[in-house]
Amino acid sequence: MISLLVNGVQHALDVDPSTPLLYVLRNDLHLHGAKFGCGLGQCGACTVVLDGQPAFSCVMPVSTVGTRHVQTIEGLGSAAHPGRLQSAFIRHQAAQCGYCIAGMIMRAQALLDRNPHPTERELREHMQPNLCRCGTHLRILAAIREVAGLPAPSTGSAAIPSSAQ
Repeated sequence: MISLLVNGVQHALDVDPSTPLLYVLRNDLHLHGAKFGCGLGQCGACTVVLDGQPAFSCVMPVSTVGTRHVQTIEGLGSAAHPGRLQSAFIRHQAAQCGYCIAGMIMRAQALLDRNPHPTERELREHMQPNLCRCGTHLRILAAIREVAGLPAPSTGSAAIPSSAQ
């Protein structure tokens, strides 16, 4: 029996300890925000926040979570009442296909919880592990900047995401 604290709710689950956290979230707890992307911890679609730190849930055996608190996109808000960061992503139309967005929001949430006013450099470095194949990086960064109270960067090379340079 595995015990998990997810979005403030304790769960007792009869699952194989080697099962990736992502599968337990999606299949057993029916929390479908985190997505299966690469299965290798390289794209970030599966990102959740684990005790304040972003984590790739696709490569994390559920047995390694222990007593740490897991937060998913569902723990930030709902479609009817989105959280502050979710609302900013909506306003900035940060999603094109939307596949990466839950992971992007969770990675950004981990940063803003730890550092509500990061520098532009800190923001870009923190977000770099998560990928968006549609190319909405600039809208994603704009949404996070809004919540962080950062000004938009000046035009030129500063506007290009560091992962694209």
